[in-house]
Amino acid sequence: MKTKILADEKKSIAQAAQILNTGGTVAFPTETVYGLGADARNPQALKQIFQAKRRPNSNPLIIHVADLEAARRIADFNKLATRAADCFWPGPMTLLLPKCPSSELSSLVAANQPLIGIRIPSHPVARRLLVEFAHPVAAPSANLTNRVSPTRASHVLDDLDGRIDALIDGGECHCGLESTILWPQDNSLTLLRLGALEKETIFATLGLMPKWSTAPNHPKTPGQQSLHYSPESPLRINAGKANHGEVWIGFGSNSLNASFNLSEQGSLNEAAANLYATLRMADKTAQQSGCLGIAIAPIPNNGMGVAINDRLRRAAARSEG
Repeated sequence: MKTKILADEKKSIAQAAQILNTGGTVAFPTETVYGLGADARNPQALKQIFQAKRRPNSNPLIIHVADLEAARRIADFNKLATRAADCFWPGPMTLLLPKCPSSELSSLVAANQPLIGIRIPSHPVARRLLVEFAHPVAAPSANLTNRVSPTRASHVLDDLDGRIDALIDGGECHCGLESTILWPQDNSLTLLRLGALEKETIFATLGLMPKWSTAPNHPKTPGQQSLHYSPESPLRINAGKANHGEVWIGFGSNSLNASFNLSEQGSLNEAAANLYATLRMADKTAQQSGCLGIAIAPIPNNGMGVAINDRLRRAAARSEG
C-alpha cells in the first residue's frame, strides 16, 4: 500500500474525512505535531493506529474534536475544566476528564481507563478536517512508537509511508512540541505531560500552578515513558562541545562549529519548534556519515526549556541505559 498524499485544500479535506468515515487512517497537521487520526468510535480503525505505529494498546490515545460542544458530548467537565477550556482551547492543551457514560467512544482510546484525554487543536487544517468529519478523532503522533515526533509531512512518510492510508500535507507545525496534559480535579490541576502550553502561562491565566506528577497511582497518559522521542543514534545531552565522531546540535550564538543550531538567537520557542526536525536531520547525518552519535548543547531549564529538556532526557534514555 502506498500512502496517498493530500494537499491542503477543500477537496482533500473531504477526501480525508471520507477515509475516516470508512475506517481508514489519515495523518494531519496540528499546531503541535502531526497526528495519525482514526474514528474514535471504531475499534477496527483504532487497531490500525496501534499496528501502524507499533504502539502497545495499553497506551491511551488523545481524542481531537472540533469544538467545546463536541467535547461535552463525550466527557464530563467540572468547573475548573470548563475554565481551562474557555482559556486555552483551541490550542495545545489536553484535558484528562471522565468519559460520559453515553459516549460512543471505543474503549481502546482510553486503554480501558475511566478517563479520556481530549483537546481542540488550533491548526486550521486540523479544524477543517474535524468539522468535515463531525465525529471525535483519536490521533497520537504520526510516527513509529518511541521515535522522534513528526513536525513535517516528510517526517510522517519517513516512518509510516505505506503503513497508513493518507497524509494531509499542511506544512510545518509551529509549536513543535506535543500538547500539555492537565488533569483538573476540583480546585487543583495535576500536570501529567509537559508540553507547548507553559506552566507559567497556566498560572497567570487560571491563578493555579499545576502540580507536576508522574506518581504511579495517577492516570496513564501518552508521553510518560522513560524512553521516548528517540533518534536511532545515541544522544548525549548538555554537551559543551562535540566529542570526536559526534554530530553537534548547538543553541544560541556561542555554539561555534555546530552542525545544527536550534536557535542562533537563543529563543526557547524557536528551539521548541525546531527540536524534532533538527533531531531527525542530525540523526540522518550521523547514520549516513558513520558518526558515533549526537551531542546537544545545554538548554536553559526555564519557560519552554523545561518541556524541551523533558523531551531530551527521554530521547537520551536509550544511550544512558
